Amino acid sequence: MNRTGRTALGAAALTLALGALILTEPAYSAEPKRNDRGTSTEQTGGGDKTGIYAAARIQYSGSVAKNGGTGNVTSTDVNWTPPPCWYAPYMGAKDFKKKMSQDIESQLNAPGMGGHAGAALTELQRHYEDEYGWTDTPGYKDYNVENDGKGMFWAAVENPDEPDPLKRSSCNDLPFWVPNGEAPPPQYEEALTPEILAALAYQHMQLPDTKVTLAPEAATKVNLPTWAWLDKAVFDEVQATAAVDVPGFNLQSTTTAKPVSLKLEPGTEDAETYPSSGECVINADGSIGEPYARGKADETPPCGIKYLRSSGEGTFKLQATITWEITWEGTGGAGGDLPDGTFGNDQAVTVQEIQAVNR
Repeated sequence: MNRTGRTALGAAALTLALGALILTEPAYSAEPKRNDRGTSTEQTGGGDKTGIYAAARIQYSGSVAKNGGTGNVTSTDVNWTPPPCWYAPYMGAKDFKKKMSQDIESQLNAPGMGGHAGAALTELQRHYEDEYGWTDTPGYKDYNVENDGKGMFWAAVENPDEPDPLKRSSCNDLPFWVPNGEAPPPQYEEALTPEILAALAYQHMQLPDTKVTLAPEAATKVNLPTWAWLDKAVFDEVQATAAVDVPGFNLQSTTTAKPVSLKLEPGTEDAETYPSSGECVINADGSIGEPYARGKADETPPCGIKYLRSSGEGTFKLQATITWEITWEGTGGAGGDLPDGTFGNDQAVTVQEIQAVNR
């Protein structure tokens, strides 16, 4: 059967029979968890009396959001997004046979199951029972149980943090076999790689709050330059790691964010920034800006703001946003660049009029 025929039947079969195989949030977590059978996440695939294991879980460590949540980094590249789905190790051959056989048999015996849907399920069953399967790739003889323990079936995993359901479900190939120690076939572009793990680490990375030091600190004055800076001692690069470790499969990537510049937005149009772009670059020692010191009152700060009117009884919301340079390194010496990221905070700034007394 050609790919067109495979797609027509595969769509129905996947919808009906593989719903349980499309793995959502439980397929990964920030903390190791145990399933309801007491099997740890590291025990993925294989065969003991517990039967079916959960899919390979992605473990996050380092500077990441709690409980596997999305971090606070915003990519500067509006066209870049984390992977909406991927393929991951799922089950050993014996466990996969047990699971698929039960699911297919149950659905074939369901009331009203016939026509194209029933035919699709029958062809799906034949794909895993007959080595001359019906797709554009070879099938499997008896679910490949003769190779149990020598590899795993891989299945689709949805990224629960992807808001578009169509993108989440775009990994819709049938589960496929990968021998231990080998890479998935090249046609499965969304199969887990160090680069995909790096992108997921990026998605879960938690950057520190960006609160700049100001001088004057409590309240500044109209037309008085306000110095702003970040010390290297309290503001340095951060790292997040995503890793998968199951029998026959071990990958990890560490994504590193390094601060490169500070953007100041005064919170009012009646203000000037230093420099005029409002972009304060990082210094050679890793700091940003320069601390104010006695005797610098008549100097122009290398990084700062001058407000041109009072904030009245309220405050201005100064937004300080850091741009971070993002790189990654992974298993096997892989590595590269990811789009720069940003994260910022608002700070309340009180601006007072300078009162003069005429005599």
